[in-house]
Amino acid sequence: MTNIPKDLKYTKDHEWLLTMTGGKARVGITDHAQKQLGDLVYVEQPNIGDRFDAYEPFGSAESVKAVTELFMPAAGQVTARNDRLNDEPELVNTDPYGDGWLIEISLQNPSSDGLLSAKEYDAYITSED
Repeated sequence: MTNIPKDLKYTKDHEWLLTMTGGKARVGITDHAQKQLGDLVYVEQPNIGDRFDAYEPFGSAESVKAVTELFMPAAGQVTARNDRLNDEPELVNTDPYGDGWLIEISLQNPSSDGLLSAKEYDAYITSED
């Protein structure tokens, strides 16, 4: 069973977005995505200060099975990155919604238009399988 927290928003590319105070948000990949990838061995992250449009690639995740691009769920500027992943990329596998977060951004537009609710994301991945 895939874990899909109700307080997050999701993309069809399997990233999640947690809206925080002050127009900021935290970004990561979903439990479904990490299960599909398998054990991660490397996570490429952007630099602090980099700006991205919604759905633009911002990095990649490399597992023993594949390399996949990571896509920005919303437009914004990178304000923090989870440097623990440099030495512990497996945190994305063991805790994708907690210690395995990828980056934090300052949202260009705080609206989460175009993103899926937990219920919509669950229906999407169910129809994908």
